[in-house]
Amino acid sequence: MIKPDGVQRGLVGEVIKRFEQRGYKLVGLKMLNVERSLAEKHYADLSEKPFFGALVDYICSGPVVAMVWEGRNIVLTGRKMIGATNPQASEPGTIRGDYAIEVGRNVIHGSDSVENAQKEIALWFGENLAEWTPAAKPWIYE
Repeated sequence: MIKPDGVQRGLVGEVIKRFEQRGYKLVGLKMLNVERSLAEKHYADLSEKPFFGALVDYICSGPVVAMVWEGRNIVLTGRKMIGATNPQASEPGTIRGDYAIEVGRNVIHGSDSVENAQKEIALWFGENLAEWTPAAKPWIYE
């Protein structure tokens, strides 16, 4: 997902370009203003953290672009392409290393596991996701 700062800064095309140039296929895309209830569900695992409220407020502060990408090792490789959560620790050449400055405005979210990717796809795109499951395309998750 491209977060509000990435959308506001006009980085949507650049992010999509990087994944497409790597050989990944975009199979789901939507731009939306996030409702608070959706943001709270998305970040539920962080609900006990002191920054939870600010995180939810931020993700609801402007439009985001939710995406589903397909391809071999997309979760692992996608995380490498995105870079570390803290942009100061991100390598040059990663999305965060090239475009983000601080943790609170780090341009992009990427699922950290196949299981979380499946949950997040269901949350953002609905329950009818047979074509995005390991049983349908096991090579994606190798």
